[in-house]
Amino acid sequence: MASPRRALVLVDIQQQYFDGPLEIHYPSITDSLAKTTAAIAAATEAGMPVVVVQHDGGEGAPVFSPGSASFALHPEIERLRTDDWKHVVKQYSSVYPGTGLAEWLRERDIDTVTLAGYMTNNCILASAAEAEVLGFTTEVLSDATGAIHLSNAAGSASATTVHQTLMALLQSNWAAVASTDEWLTATAAGTSVPASNLVESAIAGAQHAVQS
Repeated sequence: MASPRRALVLVDIQQQYFDGPLEIHYPSITDSLAKTTAAIAAATEAGMPVVVVQHDGGEGAPVFSPGSASFALHPEIERLRTDDWKHVVKQYSSVYPGTGLAEWLRERDIDTVTLAGYMTNNCILASAAEAEVLGFTTEVLSDATGAIHLSNAAGSASATTVHQTLMALLQSNWAAVASTDEWLTATAAGTSVPASNLVESAIAGAQHAVQS
């Protein structure tokens, strides 16, 4: 089996997620940022393409307004950034619409997109789902992403519940989910991150429910 041709895509690691109403709560944003920098170091050493994405909420928007402090990349990401990185600005949850990213990846024969960044419950989820249609394999680094607490008319969930549930959901169909350390091992070996599927996940879920 051919080795995956990967690109590391850093999704919206912007100041907006480090303070204020969209602050990431699980996993710890300090920990997830450290895992992200470890992934960047490995990608750089391996000559893997790196893409850095910023979300543009529109001029004057309450969040992600261009030119605002919250729009800026986190200083650690800015420090590591090189001219070799592809820079993308997006206006939708997914990293693909209107950015030309899919075409850029295909031009480089990339077949596997590794996602790190924020948020699990929005841009990571949307990007992984759209990648299925576009024909890319998606990997999600579970400890280099993060979620927020949610509460609305439909219900409430803690950031921990949101993140852990969505990791299981993604692994069931749209992505291969791994810790950063597991991903580092796979990339060094040139192997794929193990994935599941909906049928296997459903059977295992039913068994788990009975045992519980």
